[in-house]
Amino acid sequence: MAKILIVEDEVHIMRVMTLWIGRHGHEVLEANNGAVALEILKDHAVDLIISDMNMPKMDGLALLRAVRTERSLNTPFMLMTARCDQEDLRNKMEPFGVQLYAKPFVPSRLVANIERLIGAHKSEEVAH
Repeated sequence: MAKILIVEDEVHIMRVMTLWIGRHGHEVLEANNGAVALEILKDHAVDLIISDMNMPKMDGLALLRAVRTERSLNTPFMLMTARCDQEDLRNKMEPFGVQLYAKPFVPSRLVANIERLIGAHKSEEVAH
């Protein structure tokens, strides 16, 4: 079981993600923007962060930068977006080694991708 932080400002998307991820045995923490997510990360270690790109107060890219540079966390990070400039976003995220996941999403595929990312990260930790 993994602990996953979902950062999403749209309530219905948060509910769907929490439901599907929880059904697969993972614990879910929720934040409605990046600033709230950083507060949660002060008190909780998580195995994966899934963040929406466009949110009020602090967007997903700003959260990613804060997690990697200010907090020095190497936690796997998945950035979700419905934006049409996904190639530009991929270029901005490349230095951080982050996966971009398009919205709308298929919940079962999202969960499979989550489990793959968590498994790959745990394998890297064992190797080191």
